[in-house]
Amino acid sequence: MSSIAKVGKFRWAIVSLVALATIINYIDRGALGFLWPEISDDLGLTKTDYAIILNVFTFAYAFGQTLFGKIFDWIGTRLGFVLAIGVWSLATVLHAVATGLASFAVFRAILGVSEAGNWPGATKANAEWFPINERALAQGIFNSGAAIGGIVSAPIIGILFVFLGSWQATFIAIGLLGFLWLVPWLLVYKSGPDTHPWLSEEERQYIITGQRNQDTNEVATYAPDSKEILSRKESWGVIMASFFLDPIWWLFIGWLPLYLNETYGFGVEEIAIYAWIPYVGAMFGAWFGGLLAQNRIKAGWTVNKTRKSVITLGGLIMLVFLLLTTQAATPFVAVMLMAAILFGF
Repeated sequence: MSSIAKVGKFRWAIVSLVALATIINYIDRGALGFLWPEISDDLGLTKTDYAIILNVFTFAYAFGQTLFGKIFDWIGTRLGFVLAIGVWSLATVLHAVATGLASFAVFRAILGVSEAGNWPGATKANAEWFPINERALAQGIFNSGAAIGGIVSAPIIGILFVFLGSWQATFIAIGLLGFLWLVPWLLVYKSGPDTHPWLSEEERQYIITGQRNQDTNEVATYAPDSKEILSRKESWGVIMASFFLDPIWWLFIGWLPLYLNETYGFGVEEIAIYAWIPYVGAMFGAWFGGLLAQNRIKAGWTVNKTRKSVITLGGLIMLVFLLLTTQAATPFVAVMLMAAILFGF
């Protein structure tokens, strides 16, 4: 323990900034749902229009994952994040001038493509800055940023809406958050750990040594192309796991505010009171999953066994509480059951 403590903690500052970017990411993407009761009344849009806009965002987001995976490989983590968060912040601000279905769909598409860059960027930063035995915990920390973003976005958007008085001004205000994030990012993330001037030599060696393959004692530099990735069964295991699990997350991200509005007649202020609760479960689940994986690896489990066991446990938790949601009698019980589902996710 003492030897680890001596190596420094600068790498945790990097993952904290990435987690903060993820929080902003979820504030920006969640704003449309939280503000939809006002937007629909103002512009005469329907739930069908909302579904179309949400689907445009989702397809754009899927495309953006692939696009920004390549972009981060081309220009690096530092500039990749600058491009991603700069574009998605601008897209958020542009929502303020949307006048109907078409303009919302266009701005939402831009938001989807650029927001997708957060995840390959965060994963790349994790691989660059953490030894293998700490990556699960680091992954849990920046993944918890999504949950924290869900927690804080509802009250932040609700407060801004009440204070500023319009959904247009609210979009502008939350869009500016991303531009503010760029300041500490550009100051702190000067380079990777191999050449960063603020990194102690002890921590640099701790990171680099911890990234070496235990069998060959070499740092992994293998970078397969898309064809080779898709030729491996392990890749399809990850793809299929995401295919079955991710729709649960997107269901809550996209439709929780409208569910509260339609089922209980909630407006923006009431949605802000309830909609953050499920994401508390997601936050604790992200931490628990990372810590559990780290604990099992330290206990001697293989990485393969650890991944499969933690994912299976999360899936079982989701299944049980999804079935229980059919018995929810009040909005509080409903959101508490949703918190348990997102803990498993």
